[in-house]
Amino acid sequence: MADRKIIDKLETYSDFENTVNRLYGQDKLKYQIDRYRNLYDLHSKKYGEGGVFYSSPGRIEVCGNHTDHNNGKVLCASITVDTLACVTPCEGKVVVESIGFSPIDVSLDDLAARKEEEGSAVALVRGVLSYFKSNGLKLGGFCATTTSDVFRGAGVSSSACFEVLISEILNQMYNEGKIDKFTKVKASHFAENIYFGKPCGLLDQSAISFGGVSYIDFKSTKSPIFKSIDWNFEGIDIVLINTGGDHSDLTDQYASIRTEMEDVAKEFGCKKLRKVKEEEFYENISQLQEKLSGRAILRAMHYFDENKRVDICAKAVKKGNDKKFCDMINASGESSYVMLQNCYPCGDLVQRIPLGINLSKKSDGVRAVRVHGGGFAGTIIAYVDKAKRDSYVEKMKRVFGNENVFVIGVRNDGTRRVF
Repeated sequence: MADRKIIDKLETYSDFENTVNRLYGQDKLKYQIDRYRNLYDLHSKKYGEGGVFYSSPGRIEVCGNHTDHNNGKVLCASITVDTLACVTPCEGKVVVESIGFSPIDVSLDDLAARKEEEGSAVALVRGVLSYFKSNGLKLGGFCATTTSDVFRGAGVSSSACFEVLISEILNQMYNEGKIDKFTKVKASHFAENIYFGKPCGLLDQSAISFGGVSYIDFKSTKSPIFKSIDWNFEGIDIVLINTGGDHSDLTDQYASIRTEMEDVAKEFGCKKLRKVKEEEFYENISQLQEKLSGRAILRAMHYFDENKRVDICAKAVKKGNDKKFCDMINASGESSYVMLQNCYPCGDLVQRIPLGINLSKKSDGVRAVRVHGGGFAGTIIAYVDKAKRDSYVEKMKRVFGNENVFVIGVRNDGTRRVF
């Protein structure tokens, strides 16, 4: 637990410096000292001295665009930005005060889903608490003050980051830290699907809970296969560009991808595309087009191809084969653009994601680029030669703004208690 003495002398503690290097990368010590101190000051003024810090990272999708919700394969990673919380226990309720947002106050005796809360942070808190209660996990109250540098609307999963944070606080404070990482994934996923009202797969929560670079096969959602892989590309930097747009009004378009893939699966007597044999799918396209849209068929084609790319990407990361890795990322991006069709919303004429992708393709040093995450609005991800990163970053800042271009690193720890 942190107290005033520790907070005032953070720069003297080598353990804290090592933690900062591990969670946020090199050359971030001063920034993080200021950040932790400011958060502690805010929290202690209202709740008294003493508090426990928790950190929950954002995530990137490396490969496996819109495959998880149909029991597919993904490659993802947690990254060096986080939501940071200072927490103390309290009785009977959970209070979360996030800097810049209205406070959340949820009674432990009132955990039913509310239609009017859909799409809000309070729904996420209530949903996680409900999952814990209904699954026999221990509950208790706490007060948390949070700050976040997980950029919203940029496809790095600020909502999943928040959900898993709540799950980990409950894990550490009331369950002796014994809840496994996948149970926290399921609690967070439940909150987002049922309480928040966003149909999503398990990728976001899994990457954030497990940390590092994760290969995940969701053939069984009850028992997914997880493999951790070290990131071996020291000469490549990762750049995220928020090209613009807001995800908040795009839920129907995200949902249509899952729905259309499942519509294809139903034609073969299956609930998910993972159960459909690829060769049988291609043999029956002439019949499928009589019942389903061409877009649904193309999205299914993307799904089958993308699962194979994930396997190839994972092997390339493990072996340090940067050329094969970048080839697969570019192929994934092209497939999302042409077949999955999630690079801009229907009827959109601004098309910021296509602009960012094609400017990147014309930029020296960019090895691979693709839409990132759910798509339709927001973010692209580029893998850039380290020596040419700065010129690329400056070029993209001129187009998309200084505040929308981020150089990030892979973080090997998932959501965790800091101290």
